[in-house]
Amino acid sequence: MTMRELPINICPVPTEQQPVNEYENLKESWFFRWATLENKSYWRKIAWIGLIGWVLTSPIAAASFPPQKSPFLFVLCNNLGGGLMITLIIIQLGLGWRYVGDRLKKETIFYEESGWYDGQTWLKPPEVLTRDRLIFSYQVDPILKRLTRTAAIVGGMIIGDTIVWLCL
Repeated sequence: MTMRELPINICPVPTEQQPVNEYENLKESWFFRWATLENKSYWRKIAWIGLIGWVLTSPIAAASFPPQKSPFLFVLCNNLGGGLMITLIIIQLGLGWRYVGDRLKKETIFYEESGWYDGQTWLKPPEVLTRDRLIFSYQVDPILKRLTRTAAIVGGMIIGDTIVWLCL
C-alpha cells in the first residue's frame, strides 16, 4: 500500500491538494527529484548546471575580459555566471520542497474546492498529522538540509571569487 492509498477519514481536500500527494508528485517530478538523488548523481547534476552557466556566460565574459589579455578575470567572471545558474536552480528546488514541507508540517490545510474564490481550511486528524510530520522529518527535511548545504557551498565559492576579484 503506497502513501496515496492510505485511508483518510473523509478528507474534504481534493486529492491533488493533499500534502502527501503533493509530496509524491514532487518526488516523481523530473526536476524536483534531483534533490532526492544519491550524492554522486546529485553533484553531477549540479556540476552540469554550473558548466552550462559557465558556457552561457563565456561570450559576455570574453567581451568584457578577452581571454588572451585577462585570462584570470575571464575565468572569475565565468565562475560567477556558473554560480549564479546553480543558485537559481537551488532556489527553485528549495521553494518547491519548502512549500510541500510546510504543508506536511501544518495542522490545518488550506485548499480550494473549485477555484480561488472558495478556499476552505481542513484540520488534519491526529493520525494524518503524525504521518505527514514523519514524512517531513524523514524525507523532506534531509532534502532541505542538503539544498541549504549546497547553497552555502556555492555561496562560499561566489564570495571567494568576489573577494579575489576585488583584490586584483
